[in-house]
Amino acid sequence: MVSADFAERPVKKLVLFDVDETLSPSRQKASPEIIELLRDLRKQMAIGFVGGSDLVKISEQLTVGNINVLEEFDFGFAENGLIAFRLGKPLESQSFIKAVGETDYQELVNFILHYVANLNIPIKRGTFVEFRNGMINVSPIGRNATVQERNDFEAYDKEHHVRANFVEVLQEKFKRLNLTFSIGGKISFDIFPHGWDKTYCLRHVEKDNFEEIHFFGDKTSKGGNDYEIFNDSRTVGHTVKSPADTIRICTELFLS
Repeated sequence: MVSADFAERPVKKLVLFDVDETLSPSRQKASPEIIELLRDLRKQMAIGFVGGSDLVKISEQLTVGNINVLEEFDFGFAENGLIAFRLGKPLESQSFIKAVGETDYQELVNFILHYVANLNIPIKRGTFVEFRNGMINVSPIGRNATVQERNDFEAYDKEHHVRANFVEVLQEKFKRLNLTFSIGGKISFDIFPHGWDKTYCLRHVEKDNFEEIHFFGDKTSKGGNDYEIFNDSRTVGHTVKSPADTIRICTELFLS
């Protein structure tokens, strides 16, 4: 039986959404149509977001007006659920530094920065390594790139496999650290300890006993940051290509 907090929802299911290219274009605001969809869904069932970014970035994309994004979702999972909220209240968090250790962390970051320095790609901007609470995010082009520069790099990367090659080198060099390297979005990839992928968030919803947990994401193929949760036996996975795709599939499944 579903927990008392969700007993009054007509449908005893939880729907979880990736953020970039699922609820909004990468690092851009969600559309009014997506917000309307989420509000309609929430009248029927529980909903949540699970993104790789930190909460500040996710909030920028999903916040409408002055409303706190955590008030629009039953579950909020930033950094794959390493930063977690249930009905607006924080849950236990995790630390990348505590898991890896300062010495190994510095060796990893130093290697990454040297690798980026030696990369020959069309442009570079700034913020090549971003430290988050539960992971680090690495961008060969730099996270300060404009929207157009992000789009251009994504096209370049599809042809030249810059991120995939970078990940392959790191996997071999730092095999002993038991890290996962997960490509997501248009310009970067995440690094975190094994098991800290998006399936991590599922431990926070187990006690609520939902009849089904649906997950919507765009990077669901192997190596993508939605792959593990999409293929997890505890979820029903749906691959989308854009927020418009998310609206179409959710409407057909849950609101028609």
